[in-house]
Amino acid sequence: MAERSFAKEVESLRLGAGETFHGEGILAVTKALLQSGVAYVGGYQGAPISHLMDVFADANPLLMELGVHFEQSASEASAAAMLAASVNYPLRGAVTWKSTVGTNVASDALANVASGGVTGGALIIVGEDYGEGSSIMQERSHAFAMKSQIWLLDPRPNLPMIVDMVEHGFALSEASNTPVMLELRIRACHLHGRFEAKDNRRSAMSLKEAMDAPVRDTNRIVLPPANFAHEQEKIATRWPAAIDYIVRHGLNETFPGALHPDLGIIVQGGMYNGLIRALELAGLADRYGETQIPIHVLNVTYPLVDDEIAAFCNDKRAVLVIEEGQPEYIEQAIAFILRQRGVAAKLSGKDAFPRAGEYTGQVIGDALADFLSHAIGRVPPSSRPPASIAIADVPQRPAGFCTGCPERPVFTAMKLLQQELGPIHVSCDIGCHLFSILPPFNIGNTTMGYGLGWAGASAFNVKDSARRTISVMGDGGFWHNGLTSGVGNAVFNKNDNVLVIVDNDYSAATGGQDLLSSRAENTVRSTGHEIERAVRGVGVDWVRTVRTYDLKKMKGTLKEAMLTKHFGPKVIIAQSECMLNRQRREKPLFAKAVKQGKRMVKQRFGVDEDLCTGDHSCIRLSGCPSLTVKPNPDPLREDPVAAVNNDCVGCGVCGEIAHAAVLCPSFFRADIVHNPSRFDRLRHRTSARLISWLQTGSERRRQARMA
Repeated sequence: MAERSFAKEVESLRLGAGETFHGEGILAVTKALLQSGVAYVGGYQGAPISHLMDVFADANPLLMELGVHFEQSASEASAAAMLAASVNYPLRGAVTWKSTVGTNVASDALANVASGGVTGGALIIVGEDYGEGSSIMQERSHAFAMKSQIWLLDPRPNLPMIVDMVEHGFALSEASNTPVMLELRIRACHLHGRFEAKDNRRSAMSLKEAMDAPVRDTNRIVLPPANFAHEQEKIATRWPAAIDYIVRHGLNETFPGALHPDLGIIVQGGMYNGLIRALELAGLADRYGETQIPIHVLNVTYPLVDDEIAAFCNDKRAVLVIEEGQPEYIEQAIAFILRQRGVAAKLSGKDAFPRAGEYTGQVIGDALADFLSHAIGRVPPSSRPPASIAIADVPQRPAGFCTGCPERPVFTAMKLLQQELGPIHVSCDIGCHLFSILPPFNIGNTTMGYGLGWAGASAFNVKDSARRTISVMGDGGFWHNGLTSGVGNAVFNKNDNVLVIVDNDYSAATGGQDLLSSRAENTVRSTGHEIERAVRGVGVDWVRTVRTYDLKKMKGTLKEAMLTKHFGPKVIIAQSECMLNRQRREKPLFAKAVKQGKRMVKQRFGVDEDLCTGDHSCIRLSGCPSLTVKPNPDPLREDPVAAVNNDCVGCGVCGEIAHAAVLCPSFFRADIVHNPSRFDRLRHRTSARLISWLQTGSERRRQARMA
């Protein structure tokens, strides 16, 4: 059950020649792949390309018609290894994942396919997750492309250019026998636009035809002596072939500027829209891209074409290089090209820009103003930044669990356990559960990568300590590589520590995609494979499966695992469905039933403000977004009381916490009845009268005592 269904949008993928495609960037990429005659597609979900996987899943009927094989790969490494089909056969294949973390996982397979080379076009679509909205370490794909000599495309963010670069990416790969990377930033993935469609194409060779006529070429396999020849082939044959294709097809673009022809800007394709906006604000371009300063757009950022760079800079007095991230690979290469060829243009780049961080429109505008102040001796008034807001004035909004998230009680239980047993070293993993390191839980010491939660604590497998560590891993990370890197590793090395596997039914952090242990019905994939069986299958004897919302049992099981005399790896499977996916599924059904007049009951929780002490332990131990505070109704008490807002989904965790932590009994559950029956109405009237009678009697007795 993905975060978003593209069932309606995928119908536009059937558009043919002469028709106009309207839609989102991700859909345009999918359409371009089908127009290119792709034979197979694989990948692993992750921002900002999760939706590309979702689109292909929803487009499965069309893919089958075109003979395209699609796989939701077990990991990025699995996806990259699919490109082996393009090594010996003229089969076009595309794989996709979140970079740079996904590229790191896929590095072994990528290095092999880049060394041996390909026959069919091999396209690697990476979601470049760099900048303020990123959830990963700040690195770039550029370094990997250079290291393995994989050509890197960075298209200008508009749909016609993105579609063209997908199609050229396959052709460039075939012309140079080299895999090609296409990087897409989040804004490129989700921008909207239009382009003239082409007919979808079946692969020139089918996968069946390749299987029926196997081709074996040992020169493509990375073994001595072929591996030594591969490096020579890259430089002597593949690189010149790539340069020739780039030049002949004009993949890089130059836009003239009449007002300042002696100045120039060289920009990564993906940064083009931000540059044009900054130039527009400076009065040096219009919104349609008509610029007064010449611009050279690098839609191919690796390899650079020396002749193009030199020709652009030859008659320029000063050139600004816009290269997001560090190190400044492109700027250094351009500087070398200019000095080698004796081009006198003064080069600016990181001297005007911040060395690191996302290059937003404001950042580009500031750097542009600095460049122009030196180049033409003035700063265009409109390019000056507005008055900034002091950081201290902006309230912090740390990421956190969704309302009703089944993972919250897991960390509440850990927090309660630490109050009893003392501090515990907790090794975290990638996924929603990583929010536990933030307030109010403040749990977690390290995180080393997806599925590496238990491996991250493997050094603490010592026999002379009376304490144990706790590691956390999600079901997505478990199936990605945690079963081998974590559980298998712990069994093999006789680890005596504890692992908590958070099983919420989906790869929830990447958009709610199904995985091996999902319990929802999936007609295309094989699901329903229990994590407990897999864990026991590799040799874990001590395994407990706990419903996460049962906080008392959750805490008790954690305590048992920490104190048991059993020696060996201990695994707790914390199991409850992702509340976000559950609400997406149940809300429409509930609303439909109510509209049809059926009796439906919705549970909500609240706080009796007369009983609440204002201690707020419930908030400190939960952090649920539906828990807040409001003024105390008692004039003799100053502390605000806890309150539950309308976001409550009725999971009951707040009440469970109040009970497990021995807090005040101020929480209550209310049943909201839609389309009540006669019995419901009678019971409500009876209850109301009884409560009124009791309240009246209580008031009489109070007045009598005062008299």
